[in-house]
Amino acid sequence: MTITRRSLLLAGLMTPLARTAQAHDRSAFLPTEVRVHPGLTPGDIYVIPEDYHLYHIRRPGVAMRYGVGVGRAGLEFKGAAVIQRKAEWPSWRPTDDMIAREPDKYAQYADGVPGGPENPLGARALYLYRDGRDTYYRIHGTTNPETIGSPVSNGCIRLRNEDVMALYDNVTLGTHVTVV
Repeated sequence: MTITRRSLLLAGLMTPLARTAQAHDRSAFLPTEVRVHPGLTPGDIYVIPEDYHLYHIRRPGVAMRYGVGVGRAGLEFKGAAVIQRKAEWPSWRPTDDMIAREPDKYAQYADGVPGGPENPLGARALYLYRDGRDTYYRIHGTTNPETIGSPVSNGCIRLRNEDVMALYDNVTLGTHVTVV
């Protein structure tokens, strides 16, 4: 089944919340079980960056919706990917592009940061691959939960640590991810 942004919207995947209301109501980003189109495949993940939500399809017609932070303009991931690696308390190294774009911010981390509570990837990471190759985009936790609901990352999709831990426990390697 080919999923387009339009078909997702028409399928009722999104709830009718205005983005301006979401920005002021942090509860809009808490995990919530929602109804979705029953034709969506259980286990799949859909991300709608402009509304700052990730949907993990749990069973026909039902998804768990999580609030997310997403990539800044021009840095966001779009399209389809597969989760081919999962890590608890992952280590992190900024990409060469991140270091080149913002050396004052990222060059100090060029040798990497070990996993743990202060690591920017947070408690868990789901690694997105396309055609068997690492995209260098992740679905991961964050040490800055106040950034959920905003375009702040270098392209990755971030959740509150407690939310990424729950998602991590409920997805398997091979899970399909679509970012519209």
